[in-house]
Amino acid sequence: MTTQRLLVERDGGIVTVTINRPHRKNAVPAAMWDEIADTFRSIAHRRDDRVVVLTGADGDFCSGADLAGDGETPSDELDSHQLAAMRRVGAACVAIAELPKPTIAKVSGVAVGAGMNMALACDLVVADRTARFAEIFARRGLSIDFGGSWFLPRRIGLHRAKELALLADIIDATEADRIGLVNRVVDVDELDAFVADWAARLAAGPPIALAQTKQLLNQSFDSTLGRALDHEGSAQTINFTTADTREAIEAFVQRRDPVFVGR
Repeated sequence: MTTQRLLVERDGGIVTVTINRPHRKNAVPAAMWDEIADTFRSIAHRRDDRVVVLTGADGDFCSGADLAGDGETPSDELDSHQLAAMRRVGAACVAIAELPKPTIAKVSGVAVGAGMNMALACDLVVADRTARFAEIFARRGLSIDFGGSWFLPRRIGLHRAKELALLADIIDATEADRIGLVNRVVDVDELDAFVADWAARLAAGPPIALAQTKQLLNQSFDSTLGRALDHEGSAQTINFTTADTREAIEAFVQRRDPVFVGR
């Protein structure tokens, strides 16, 4: 699936989704939120898609929503009510965050506003040293969106989240790493190889078990220890019925690497 504004490439179970509007620093126009949501929903249903790398074209991740208007969207595609428009944004956020497969944000250049929160919607964030992050909304007279009010406190704690959201400061990759906003910061010429290594390791992992682990961790902040243990027990019960768990046990006994197929 390839469109002009969103590029989707597949290789060995790794899906690379690239926001492709470099002339606007990969800002997302109104109608493109549906494309993003549909793309991730499609990936969710494809057995051979094992991991997703989300990135931006030509040295920038994403500069958020294209508030200036893109000149590409027909007027009949635009929502007449702002709440309806924001629900399309929310649907894209949910499609990324709840994808039952691991996701990696590969960040160069700007990741601001909805673009920053799109990165945080991914399970892992790897940035190069050119990366710059900002909850830019307040500078535009707006409040935080694309799930930032949910993702940010969970990443860096409530007080730091308020600092970034209320002051709308731009921070560099070093500061993002220091406060725990990203998982890794690497040199520019190392970014592709580093992300490719992580993506390959995840693609080789057990899909059902990884999907359940992701779900367990995502719901942990809304759970008690007792409920978490119950959910873990249910997940492990499912795992022990799968061919992948049997394969892992056999591979351990035979002292070889397991080959997981997702069933």
